[in-house]
Amino acid sequence: MTEAVRFKAEGVRAGFPDMILPTPRGKYHSLAIELKRQKGAGGRVSPEQQGWIDYLNSQGWLAVVCYGFDEAVEVIMNYLVMEG
Repeated sequence: MTEAVRFKAEGVRAGFPDMILPTPRGKYHSLAIELKRQKGAGGRVSPEQQGWIDYLNSQGWLAVVCYGFDEAVEVIMNYLVMEG
């Protein structure tokens, strides 16, 4: 709860993705990743998180949900090698 209060004071908006890579690649302006536990280990996307993902994708970002560290690394590596 203390962390939530601190984030709100810093201007963090509910549901905003956990990781941002502000580097254009291919047709995308930036990469945004919402991190969740590995599939089968719980962790679901909240309506606020899905709203941000949908909005960022509509604005030319690649915004995705990754389940676990390995999936996030794969998405980042694939993003970084894109050519535009």
